[in-house]
Formats: sequence, C-alpha cells, structure tokens
Amino acid sequence: MRVIGTAGHVDHGKSALVKALTGIDPDRLQAEKEREMTIDLGFAWLALPSGQPVSVVDVPGHAGLIKNMLAGIGGVDATLLVIAADEGVMPQTQEHLAILDLLQIKGGVIALTKSDLVDVEWIEMVMSDVRAALAHTMLAHAKIIPVSARTRAGLPALLAELDRLIQQVAPKNDFGAPRLPIDRVFSIAGFGAVVTGTLMDGAFAVGDEVEIVPGNKRGTIRGLQMHKEKLDRVPPGGRIAINLAGLAVEDLARGQVVAHPGALTATSLLDAHAQYLATAPKPLAHNARVDFFAGATATPARVRLLDQTELQPGSAGWIQLQLAAPVAVAKHDRFILRFASPSVTVGGGAIIDPHATTRHRRFKPDVIARLETLARGATPVAVDKCQPRK
Repeated sequence: MRVIGTAGHVDHGKSALVKALTGIDPDRLQAEKEREMTIDLGFAWLALPSGQPVSVVDVPGHAGLIKNMLAGIGGVDATLLVIAADEGVMPQTQEHLAILDLLQIKGGVIALTKSDLVDVEWIEMVMSDVRAALAHTMLAHAKIIPVSARTRAGLPALLAELDRLIQQVAPKNDFGAPRLPIDRVFSIAGFGAVVTGTLMDGAFAVGDEVEIVPGNKRGTIRGLQMHKEKLDRVPPGGRIAINLAGLAVEDLARGQVVAHPGALTATSLLDAHAQYLATAPKPLAHNARVDFFAGATATPARVRLLDQTELQPGSAGWIQLQLAAPVAVAKHDRFILRFASPSVTVGGGAIIDPHATTRHRRFKPDVIARLETLARGATPVAVDKCQPRK
C-alpha cells in the first residue's frame, strides 16, 4: 500500500481536488465545511488506473495550521503539490516545499488547479514560475499538470502520472517491529477507542497485544480496517484504523505511537544531523529553543550544536536535541525544526541516535566520529562522558 499526501497554500483547492479524484470529501469537520477551509488532516483513498489502491492524506494549507500539516505528511510516499493557476507560488507553497525536501519525499506531481479560470498564456507563465520555484528541490523534475476540479479537465492525466510515480516507489520496510504514529483518536459506540495513522516497519494483526508509547499503557487490537475494509492483518505502508480493547480515548493522543510491548522506548535526548534552511531568518545559536516535529508528534526542544559555534543559514551540522517531553522515534526517522516566533520552518534532518545516553561535550572529534559511524550504520565504540549542564 502507498500513501499520497497533498501540499500547498491555503485556498488553492487541495481538498476539492482530492474529492474530484476520489469521490470522498476529506473535510470531515463541520467547521471546515462552514469556513470552506481545511483545518485538520483529511483522509481519502482511490484505485489508480493500474488498479493500485492508494491512501490520500489531505493537509491544511494555512500558515497557522502547519502543526496539523506536519502530523500527517511524514509517512507519505509521494506528494501531490497543489498550486492554483490564478495565484501561482505563494508563501505556504514555499514552506511546504521546504518541508517536503527536509523529509526527503522524492516523488511528486504538481497539480495546477483552477486552470479553467485563466487562459493558456497565463498558465504557461505560471508554469514557468513554478518550475523556477522547484529548481533546487527534490521536485525539480516533477511533472506539472493543469487541472480543474470543477470541469475535471486534466484529471485523467494527473491520475496517470500518480500511477506512474507510485509504481516506482519501493514498498515500506518490514522489520518485524510495527509502529503506528497516531494522528487521529476517536471512539465508536459499542467498539471503544479507535486510532488512525500510517503503519511503518512491520505488520499488525487482530489479537496482537500493543503498547502506547510514550505512556506505557497496554491494550489489544480488537479490529483493523483499511479504507473501511475489515482485515485480520495489515502490512506496513498503508493508512489503517485500529480498534483498541483495554484502552480509553483518554489514554490516547496524537503523537503517541502504537507498537508491540517492549519494542519501542520513549526518549527525551537524541543525536541528529540537521540541515538549516537558507531561508532561516537568523543563524541557529547553541542552546536555541525550537519546536521539534517527527511522525505525528510535536514538542519544544533545545538544540545543542556539537561541531559549530552557530549554524549559518544554508549549512548543516551535528546536533543534540533535549526534548521538553518524551517522544517515540527510531533511528533514521526524519524530523522538522521550527521557530515558535517568528513561526517559521528553519530546518530538519535525520535522527542518528534516538537514545543518547550522555550530554555530549562540544567540539570533540571522537563524538563526531561516533555519530558519523552511526549514520553509516556501523557499530561505534563509547566515547564521551557527561558534562555539567550550563
């Protein structure tokens, strides 16, 4: 199973396009229908022309709802970047592009929506602007397809391109250690607590005992669904819903992870390699406060720079993150860093050691050598000792 995630500026027609492609309205909240604006994550699915089923995660495009966007975009295999033909590239187009790059979501197609509102010459001009905006991103060679959700013009070509992309996406790894970052929690009368998310790293089956991390509360999988179809077992890679026995809605929250007991441990201190965006408003200082996002979780954090005095915009470096609250993450998970004020995405990268045991000394070659070894997948030797907090 593959997952496609939307991206793009507010009011550029992401949800309308998803509904035109799938027949499912991803805006499920009454407030979304009243305001005609996506507020939280929406979900849909369809069968591509080849018959390949795919899940769709529709994300908000408003700058003030970026946390909701980040909760759903991390597990996708490809992106459907939506840009309105009558407006072109806008601020959230740029920020969403940066996030897709930092998460290393390589496959994508650009839907130039509302193409029925403009003439051919205008479309050609906007396509040129879009191509320039994509030039230094992972979507530099993505196909741009003018479409209209109202007239359905261009939709067959868009579906064909999505089909081609998805067939090139490698299946998600199955390490025999399933984990489901929770992005939605609700209850169903007579059934109890239900969580949804994109399954990673292994399969779940009805009857499995599971643990909620962080929280360390246990329950049992009473039921599994994918695209409203009941299943006894689900492989990694798809959007699923899990009905949990022995757990109440109050025990569950977005950002927690469902895993087999003992398979995953929460952490508050981790080592990582970070890319700092060239668009960041200022250098990243040692001990700077940021917001950390990984999977569906979000928490404030403090950044310790390990190999540089400060991180200049456009540069990369080794960091240690002290998180304000424990999170459940794994080695090689991608993450995003944002400033709270001004509210802006400033960087991201890959987790190298999710369970750092010491607060590293700065500017130590042996510490950096160990992290480089870990990043390559080798087994390092222990090197540093704790130092007093400053």
